[in-house]
Amino acid sequence: MRPSATGPAAGGSERSGVHRAPLRLGRRPLGRGVGGRLVRMRGRAAFAAILRGGGAGGCGCASGSARAGGDGDAEAGQHGGRLQAGGRLRVLYGPRLFHVGVGRASGAGTPLYLWAAADAAQHGGQHRRLFQRWESYFGDKSSYVENASTLNLTSSSSVRGLNSTYIGKTPLSSGRSVCRSHTPLMGYSVTSSSAVSAHTVASVIVAVVEGRGLARGEVGMASIDLKNPEVILSQFADNTTYAKVVTKLKILTPLEIIMSNTACDAGNTTKLFSLITEHFKNVTFTTVQRKYFNETKGLEYIEQLCASEFSTIFMEVQSKYYCLAAAAALLKYVEFIQNSVYAPKSLKVRFQGSEKTAMIDSSSAQNLELVINNRDSRNGHTLFGILNYTKTPGGSRRLRSNILEPLVDAETINTRLDCVQELLQDEELFFGLQAVISKFLDTEQLLSVLVQIPKQDTVKTAESKITNLIYLKHTLELVEPLKAALRSCNTPLLKAYCNSLEDTRFQIILEKITTVINDDTRYTKGCLSMRTQKCYAVKPNINEFLDIARRTYTEIVDDIAGMITQLAEKYNLPLKTSFSSTRGFFIQMNVDCSTLPNGQLPSEFTKITKMKNTYSFTSADLIKMNERCQESLREIYHMTYLIVCKLLNEIYEHIHCLYKLSDIVSMLDMLLSFAHACTLSDYVRPEFTDTLAIKQGWHPILEKIAMEKPVSNNTYLTEGNNFVIITGPNMSGKSTYLKQIALCQIMAQIGSYVPAEYCSFRIAKQIFTRVGMDDDIETNASTFMKEMKEITYIIQNANEKSLIIIDELGRGTSAEEGIGICYAACEYLLNLKAFTLFATHFLELCHIDALYPNVENYHFEVQHMRSSAGNKEKIAYTYTLSKGYTEEKNYGLKAAEVSSLPSSVILDAKEITNHIAKQILHRQQSTPEMMKQRAVYHLAMRLVQTARNSRLDPDSLRIYLKGLKKKYEASCPVPRQKDEQQ
Repeated sequence: MRPSATGPAAGGSERSGVHRAPLRLGRRPLGRGVGGRLVRMRGRAAFAAILRGGGAGGCGCASGSARAGGDGDAEAGQHGGRLQAGGRLRVLYGPRLFHVGVGRASGAGTPLYLWAAADAAQHGGQHRRLFQRWESYFGDKSSYVENASTLNLTSSSSVRGLNSTYIGKTPLSSGRSVCRSHTPLMGYSVTSSSAVSAHTVASVIVAVVEGRGLARGEVGMASIDLKNPEVILSQFADNTTYAKVVTKLKILTPLEIIMSNTACDAGNTTKLFSLITEHFKNVTFTTVQRKYFNETKGLEYIEQLCASEFSTIFMEVQSKYYCLAAAAALLKYVEFIQNSVYAPKSLKVRFQGSEKTAMIDSSSAQNLELVINNRDSRNGHTLFGILNYTKTPGGSRRLRSNILEPLVDAETINTRLDCVQELLQDEELFFGLQAVISKFLDTEQLLSVLVQIPKQDTVKTAESKITNLIYLKHTLELVEPLKAALRSCNTPLLKAYCNSLEDTRFQIILEKITTVINDDTRYTKGCLSMRTQKCYAVKPNINEFLDIARRTYTEIVDDIAGMITQLAEKYNLPLKTSFSSTRGFFIQMNVDCSTLPNGQLPSEFTKITKMKNTYSFTSADLIKMNERCQESLREIYHMTYLIVCKLLNEIYEHIHCLYKLSDIVSMLDMLLSFAHACTLSDYVRPEFTDTLAIKQGWHPILEKIAMEKPVSNNTYLTEGNNFVIITGPNMSGKSTYLKQIALCQIMAQIGSYVPAEYCSFRIAKQIFTRVGMDDDIETNASTFMKEMKEITYIIQNANEKSLIIIDELGRGTSAEEGIGICYAACEYLLNLKAFTLFATHFLELCHIDALYPNVENYHFEVQHMRSSAGNKEKIAYTYTLSKGYTEEKNYGLKAAEVSSLPSSVILDAKEITNHIAKQILHRQQSTPEMMKQRAVYHLAMRLVQTARNSRLDPDSLRIYLKGLKKKYEASCPVPRQKDEQQ
């Protein structure tokens, strides 16, 4: 595969990550021509002619040949022509712009960015000054750019193992070349929230590196979102399952993962590489030479690129060698594929350890349907779906990341809850904030585009920069309304946001923009109206050539409208002018086919399409005028781009305040979304203690599906009562109840209200679930083997701060073995202080409470009803949780009766079940001594809990303690009777 023209090539310039053959000025290399053509200009005559400008009756222009190999000569001429040299040299006839090539003179080491505008000789001084200003700007641009082209890359898309990995290398190394189709980010434009789904397209690139030798298990990660100029660094110690690495990568949903080539050497593949490729089969993997994972270089990159507001990161990461090494490889690689560099001091860099958020593994996120519905990925019946009332893409992204990584700091969570409470209590604040927030565009993506400096300037680049400057103006104009909406707030977080918006840099940037950009230029919907905004964005009289070009464009557009009007009169048809971004101007007509002469349109019209009664078509003259319009538009964009770049250069030093604005907008959007969700249901503010207590809680997603409030239930777990076994018939509500508890825990820890009458939570640092009985064909795992892998993962990673949800275990094997595995797993888990809820159909497991006082049994009640015929008994599900284990017998057979199973099979099944039950079913009885020990244990734990968390007044506390005493005496009646006899 041949490398593309913008891809790496041997012997190219070492100025940047993209190799170019040299464009020569005299005999000094200057850059590359379009498609790899080399152009040489004779001496400095052509360059001098450009700076001087043309004589009377025209302008001097460089013309001549430009062919592969750089053998052609370009010399000054007197006729109007156009030459593209390095995609930059533009010499246009008349009062147009000269745009001279870009490159580096050999030996001098000085970048040449030459810009000039020529109209007449008397403007030469002005043009030289313009050239000097732009040379200084672009000198800064390239001052820190290094050679990324020597990256030795190997790539595999959809890797399924080392043997199937497609390996390609750059032409600088042996092997085949890799041709990637990466869309440069500077071609993007920020769009409104209504047109964008926040996470439909993956755009995150992640670099992962692991320590070697004694440091194996220490993992460094660096990630950057191509739509958000923020580098996130992580470093943590992981165990042999690499659970933290896989979980973090699942949350990031990467577009591409970069690892060292030593991690996948044939015959010496690391376990980390194997696990990542196993879990991320549809992600592109790229391996880079180990030398690019250089912590020293990573620290240099961060010092060069990190904005001054975030400079405290240096203290945080200077000893985190592995995340710095990952950052070095990541930034070098992104610079390489994007064909652009980040402006100095323009990125937000932050360190994110694994201890600040709760860990929810990818399997649990899937089981709980946190962000994706298991039946239909487009369905909104997920936790994200019921909470997502955000108005901006940034708010939606923040909500998603918070759901997957809930907070573990109670103070931070309560700060958010204070804000939600104020928004619920103050309607004016809620609606005022919501009105302002909904007008914001994707601020993060806007920032990402603004801080990147393209290595090549194209029409697309120019148009994108102009568009995003308009978006920046639109965003900054919303700062004052946002500040006004927040002035009346009382909570500390909202006050802090209001104070942050007092930053004078917002006004400084806006003032600088308004000196160049028209006051009435603003973001609008519709491609034609937005194109008009871009054309007339710059104020008149700043560049006379731009004014002329705009007048030309206006005349062409008027001519198009006039021509279509004439055609309508000529053929007596109701023609109207229409526009689309792909076709340009075209003609539309709403008319029935029968009204047309001979049922056909005149032969002058071409490219005819019909949708119902609407015809769309064009003509040869209209196509030519569209071409003229596009050419005029390119010239307008080009000249506007020069002015915009100069303006951006002036505001770069202040632009970092937008990071603060982006953070404020996304957080406010998420808090407003929480408040909005509360208004649609009776949610309550959670408390945080050492107890999990939910009074009358219900499943939030089920409420949305059923369109009515589901049956609510209580939940109570403490340190002394941390293991709950739940039994009940099939379809009685066990799985729904278990998922409900996990969802409520997550909602509480992200700062949302919770569906309950009252709730108190213990902060969970890990949430594990084992749900379902599916096999996995891809990994050749049976149902039982999948169960064992999941419970092994939980046992290896759970600790005393975990919340564990297990819905069935050991069902994929024989009953005896299943009971044995369940019993052993329960004994292991209940010795932890983790809160565990275990649903099972093995009634033998319920008797474990006789041995362990921290185990409680609960069951879901059912009611037996006779059918109207009176000969069949039916089960009515109450979905109500009660204490004790279920007394229902053979409820599986009763559920089978409801199905279409033949009655003879049912009768045989009942007979066999009764026979087996007589042989193996026995109950484990509790002795009086065990009952007393259990009662003492429960009393002690209740007293400890009361001492820690009680807010009762003395009289109420006295009544509560008397109640505990009575409960204790009722639990151990035998010793009490002995005392009375004595």
